[in-house]
Amino acid sequence: MTVERDEQVMQIDSAVAIKGLRKAFGATLAVDDASFAIEVGASHALLGENGAGKSTIVKLLSGLLEPDRGDIRLFGAAARLKSPRDAHRYGVQTAFQEMTLAPDLTVLDNMLLPYAPTGWTGMIRRRAAESAVRAHFDELGFDVELWREVGDLDLAVQQKIEIARAIFRKPRILLLDEPTSTLAGRDVEWLGQVIARLKQQGVTILFISHRMREVRAFCDSVTILRNGRHIATAPASELSDAQIIEMIVGRSIAQTFPPRPARPATSDASETLAARDLAAGHKLQSAMFSLRKGEILGVAGLQGMGQLDLFLACFGMTDIHRGQIFVDGRPVTIASPADALRPNIGLGFLPEDRKTEALFLELNGKHNASLPVIERFCRYGLVRGEREDRAVAEAFERVEVDRRALWTPVKSFSGGNQQKIAIAKWLLAESRILLLFDPTRGIDVGTKHELYILMRAYAEAGGSILFHSTEIPELVHLCDRVLVLYGGRIVAEIGAGGLTENEIMRAALGGEAIGRAA
Repeated sequence: MTVERDEQVMQIDSAVAIKGLRKAFGATLAVDDASFAIEVGASHALLGENGAGKSTIVKLLSGLLEPDRGDIRLFGAAARLKSPRDAHRYGVQTAFQEMTLAPDLTVLDNMLLPYAPTGWTGMIRRRAAESAVRAHFDELGFDVELWREVGDLDLAVQQKIEIARAIFRKPRILLLDEPTSTLAGRDVEWLGQVIARLKQQGVTILFISHRMREVRAFCDSVTILRNGRHIATAPASELSDAQIIEMIVGRSIAQTFPPRPARPATSDASETLAARDLAAGHKLQSAMFSLRKGEILGVAGLQGMGQLDLFLACFGMTDIHRGQIFVDGRPVTIASPADALRPNIGLGFLPEDRKTEALFLELNGKHNASLPVIERFCRYGLVRGEREDRAVAEAFERVEVDRRALWTPVKSFSGGNQQKIAIAKWLLAESRILLLFDPTRGIDVGTKHELYILMRAYAEAGGSILFHSTEIPELVHLCDRVLVLYGGRIVAEIGAGGLTENEIMRAALGGEAIGRAA
């Protein structure tokens, strides 16, 4: 293994070289004396747990933040990046995980911000701009209607637009901050092809991801951060996954996924949630399933096959056109989340975008967690604060969130801890059934491991989980059964005995229904 030392990083032939970089936010030290270099034309992974300093370094290189101390050199020249425009002048472009698109503007208008071509009158040359954007999308193999408002598009399509816009500006250095957190299947393959093409053109790429498979496929070298400090920089081929994970978390994780119970949920277990010929939203055509007590039931499918509509329908967040939902064997009407929260139903839903759909970032963790069941802590119309504090603290302890979340705004926490707070909300609500839609998106390997253990413990305690993930290995190793959606219909059900990535993908790509595997 090759570990870069401070005296080795300031290389003239490096596209990016940072030395002694430090950035603090009050008492929180986000980046602490970090030093590493990235070769020109390389695809370089930046790895670490949530809160390790990865996104802070991206913001420093993007001109959104200035370092408290340290040097940044781009292509051998000292760079002072006081604004995004400064970074752009050095050829640095960024596709952010927290997308910077304007949801009320069209795809075309978002692509042109802030550098739309103008004529001598100062007016935007719309025809020339539209032609250039269409040609760019064609070159990338990306088909989207330019007149659509971005807010109406799926999250995966928005992420691809964010990436396409950064590339449209002809970068010399492209920073990709968790670009695949909302992508799956063919979209990830699309990004891999885009990265390969950019490397051939000499573009240097800094790639942040928690998915080791993508790091292996896309990246030549890796830098690992922990607690804001540089741990190692090496060729990706010189490090095993186990070595990388141990350096990321500072300890060995012997087994990523918890073992399935010796006696998994069977057909004899009581049915908690079911659907019969359910059609809902825009894409779900027909769904029939039965979720049992103590079971983790997976839902697989390529982007836009109806899985989101299935989850939204179960939680009363989209129109049901046909069919029926059952809870504990009886038909129920779930017309709103308030219906789903009723004690006789007991559903909790973790949506795909925690920052905009699951949490109020400006509120503290206590208020976020207690909001759905605040009446439980009220007497004569007043909130009994001590009782609320005790209950929320117990829920946070179950998911291993620091007690300071009781009074600290959620925006101050890492993505992994934000996700834990969102889950604690439904544990506090005593939900019997959890609908988890891609809960590990954008979460580091250590926190993923903790969430896997939490999910299995919840099921073994008698809870039921309907679980969708864009990471097929999670479905294979965590679920007791997996349903596969294609074209808005459930085309296969695979039992634990037949769960493999190949079997899931065969059905997800429209292959023959696999049927039930024992």
